[in-house]
Amino acid sequence: MQGAWRQIQDILQKTVNPGLFTVWIKPLQAEVKEDSLSLTAPNEFVASWVRDRLMDDISQAAARVMGNNAAIRISAEPATSDVAPFISGQANGAGNGHTPMRSESAVGSGNQVGLPLKPTTSNRVGGWRFTFDDFVVGPSNELAYAATRGLTQETFSSDQLFLCASSGLGKTHLLQAVGSSLCAMSNRKSVHVRYVTSEEFSRQWVLACRSRDFESFKAAYRDDVDILLMEDVHFFQGKEKLQDELLATVKILRDKGAKVVFSSSFLPRELNNVDSHLASRFCAGFLAVIEKPDFDTRKRILQRKAKLFQAVLPDNVAELMADRIRSDVRQLESCLQNLVLKAKLLNKSICMDLAWQVVGNYAASTPLLSLDNIVDFVCETYELNPEQLKSKSRRRQAVLARNTAYYLARNYTNLSLKDIGDRFNRRHSTVLKGIANMEREISLETPLGRQLSRTLEMAKRFSSRSKG
Repeated sequence: MQGAWRQIQDILQKTVNPGLFTVWIKPLQAEVKEDSLSLTAPNEFVASWVRDRLMDDISQAAARVMGNNAAIRISAEPATSDVAPFISGQANGAGNGHTPMRSESAVGSGNQVGLPLKPTTSNRVGGWRFTFDDFVVGPSNELAYAATRGLTQETFSSDQLFLCASSGLGKTHLLQAVGSSLCAMSNRKSVHVRYVTSEEFSRQWVLACRSRDFESFKAAYRDDVDILLMEDVHFFQGKEKLQDELLATVKILRDKGAKVVFSSSFLPRELNNVDSHLASRFCAGFLAVIEKPDFDTRKRILQRKAKLFQAVLPDNVAELMADRIRSDVRQLESCLQNLVLKAKLLNKSICMDLAWQVVGNYAASTPLLSLDNIVDFVCETYELNPEQLKSKSRRRQAVLARNTAYYLARNYTNLSLKDIGDRFNRRHSTVLKGIANMEREISLETPLGRQLSRTLEMAKRFSSRSKG
């Protein structure tokens, strides 16, 4: 009767998202009897996930193979004291109680958080800002969530993961949630987690070059590391020596069985100015893309954050904000925070009138813009004409203007990077680098980044005005 389960799996492979099948269906064990199908998951987390989200798909597939009267049940494999190693390649006897340490150069704003200077085996979760528990799952991010969560639950068959999403959609949240989860669970298994942004990796490498202390740098990222979590790998574009160092580091980690998770604002195939061997490494594991959240997910995010702010958020206000602010989660949360603060300062309850005032500052929705809209806006804002915008000028004003145009075209039109480059007489890689620079400044909330954020808000209002 095991052939029946194989037939059911064949059907599910065609009807379920391939990533969901790999992460959740493949690990299940099945026992088939005449008109019953008993599924066993590796643990209760997997059983619960499948029961809540995939049971309808399994039932429909089973009905086609076993008939409509087939009874289906799913349970978790009984826990035993002889647990398999939590992270492959883990050093024996490594539980020496390292506590998480914060880098002296850590930045506390935006996505940047305290970075462990040494791998940690402590069960302390200090230093991690985000967890899986406070991540709101929806259609746009469920595959990335499932993959990262599965990585910590030993239900993910790949040892490498590449997360891709635009700024503000949850890459940092999920990477930090992996680290937080592993550190919280390391009281039963010693897990050495190394979390770093690509820019911090670069900074430490430069310092190692200046001090000629390469061995300490290499030891920090290659020795006694069970999982490397690295953010924003598009930062390495055009940095050949850094790419060589990262490639060597990843190769050593993978050879010894360590896991690696990367995040980027661009897909590996869009990183033209990256060594082909490194790009191949990026593609070697599982790729999960996070899209912009839909209305229901945005509303649930607002409701979850309102509880954290200890604020009463009326349903109609949540729906207004979810409908008007569609660009990214960070902007959505910022708008809610400003609404809560304004209500407290004015000693008022949150209401529609107050919400409209705050939402208006966030330029309402983010409709698709035409490239002509974008060119007109950028020229007006930076006091240039279209010819100057497309020129080869390296003046700071002209470069900022072009990068702003690239960013707006990337996020608010359906044009590909190549199409954007063609319209501005630039190479694909030049457009990519300009967008990456914009995202870096905005993410780190530098003075230039804050100026750019205000410029983007103005662009949306400009679009509304143009259409009016």
